[in-house]
Amino acid sequence: MIRYFTAGESHGPGLTGIVEGVPAGLPITEDEIAEHLARRQQGYGRGGRMAFEKDRAEISSGVRFGKTMGGPIAMFMENRAFQKDKAGWPVVMNKETEADGIEKITLPRPGHADLVGVQKYRFDDIRPVIERSSARETGMRVACCSITRQFLKHFGIEIGGHVLRIGSAGYESWDQIRKISDSIATNGAEQVYKTADKSEVRCLDAGLTEKMIDEIKKYRKAGSSLGGVYEIIVTGVPAGLGSYTHWDRKLDGMLAQAIMGTQAMKGVEIGLGFESGARPGHEVHDEIIHDGETFKRSTNRSGGIEGGMSTGMPIIIRGVMKPIPTMLNPLNTVDMKTLEKTETRYERSDVCALPRAVVVAESAIAPVLANAFLEKFGGDSISEIEERYKEFKV
Repeated sequence: MIRYFTAGESHGPGLTGIVEGVPAGLPITEDEIAEHLARRQQGYGRGGRMAFEKDRAEISSGVRFGKTMGGPIAMFMENRAFQKDKAGWPVVMNKETEADGIEKITLPRPGHADLVGVQKYRFDDIRPVIERSSARETGMRVACCSITRQFLKHFGIEIGGHVLRIGSAGYESWDQIRKISDSIATNGAEQVYKTADKSEVRCLDAGLTEKMIDEIKKYRKAGSSLGGVYEIIVTGVPAGLGSYTHWDRKLDGMLAQAIMGTQAMKGVEIGLGFESGARPGHEVHDEIIHDGETFKRSTNRSGGIEGGMSTGMPIIIRGVMKPIPTMLNPLNTVDMKTLEKTETRYERSDVCALPRAVVVAESAIAPVLANAFLEKFGGDSISEIEERYKEFKV
């Protein structure tokens, strides 16, 4: 099975990633990984760092002649923030006392990992928590997961996401969303993200795009921040991935964990999700039909998953991202050293990171789907898996 690890700090030399379990023979290039890294850095409302970071993951092992070898794949991504301050990083990370001229960070920011991280690891300086909990880590996460996206695409499974709401600006109903997104997804979910990427806020509706931009401008001027809701669509998924036999093998449960394991996410739903609780049963469940060749559903309110397993319909996942807690108009906190009430200090940040977070969410679910696929059709090489998958489809 595929798993990946990331290592590195926000302002350190760079980020390291290792992906293991990828079958041999998968075509993969640094350019394919770079596509999604570039997408992650775009979007209206982004902060200053995205203006100078030009992410590219360099593959150092696991790939030969443009194809995976079956062993771990190692990558490194340089942090340009480190290159801008090479002298500063070794000092702040290697000198332990204020006598060495190091200012300890003692103002925990509400909404961040700062205070709880310090309490958990017994630090007297928040810097180690800030460095590792930073969303900068998602750069390498996108790189690692882009490899599994290529694996899925090899077997016709595509992932694409778009923004549904930023602040108070967004779609009004499930039917309104489905009308536009489903029509695009008929050509594969990649068309969803390619169409959404034409919008500065990754929204498929031009009118809503302008409203979302206006919303960001409004709260930027107010010194605040915004979150919102996004949707991920997955097409080409065969029926039967996941399992109903154990709680930890349910596909929707594993997908939800991947979303919630991403920085700043506060909610996830599959298909109709929370709206299911406000509708009667005949407006929630998908009737089963047979088209003469196979079983299908007349609708897809379940979001492509029933009983913890894929139905063969497109998988529909929504995530909720909270507003970035670092704002020009500061919140109150307490200095860990003096115990005095004070205002948080400002760290460079986005006003709205949601358009970028969509790319991270797309990527985060890819290993879950890839592992569910391998569990059913697995083998040590792409050619072996192709043989098994061909028999299933026939």
